[in-house]
Amino acid sequence: MAKLNAKQQDFQDRLGYEFRNPDLLVEALTHASLSTPVRSDNQRMEFLGDRVLGLVMAEALLEADEEASEGTLAPRFNALVRKEACADVAASLDLGAALMMGRSENASGGRRKLAILGDAMEAVLAAVYLDGGYGTVRALILRLWGNRITQAEAHARDPKTALQEWAQGRGMAPPTYAEIDRSGPDHAPVFTIEAQLQSGERETAKAPSKRAAQQLAAESLLERLESEND
Repeated sequence: MAKLNAKQQDFQDRLGYEFRNPDLLVEALTHASLSTPVRSDNQRMEFLGDRVLGLVMAEALLEADEEASEGTLAPRFNALVRKEACADVAASLDLGAALMMGRSENASGGRRKLAILGDAMEAVLAAVYLDGGYGTVRALILRLWGNRITQAEAHARDPKTALQEWAQGRGMAPPTYAEIDRSGPDHAPVFTIEAQLQSGERETAKAPSKRAAQQLAAESLLERLESEND
């Protein structure tokens, strides 16, 4: 049975769950770039963790709003289980510090990449499920996601989709997104993205990934447009 290194032990403490089988946590924290014939990576666990998270969130949403229709629940569910939400929880636990990955991935800023953090968080949930059972992982998820569950309605709309629907509802072409700046070192870039409508309205936003910056720019522009049209 593996012995956790100092960073893995610290992460376990932040997670608030002590593994009976530490091998499960080690596997969950091993990125594919470090996989070998004798060392499993976390991809299979990520697959399982995604399904465990989905079941817990479906139950939680049904319990939180007994009157909500499927059409109301679906976007709330998507907001809670999508990769951005998992990465946000991972970042709150500083999961990236405990990840094991190859040198190249590490040098390119892998410990801060949204997709890697999101996948690893799902793998950790699978590890807890396999180690402690469904009741244990359910309690852990509800604790870690916390008020994100009650606030899911506010985050249910995907900003880029919502902005596109706003534009199309007014006879405009879909919004465009342009990278207007990139700063920072290669391993930790910061992208500045501008969202623009056919009518000329525009907003910019910065984030560590193009996708996140596009979402933030769309959200900012949509909020301004909606406030001006109230």
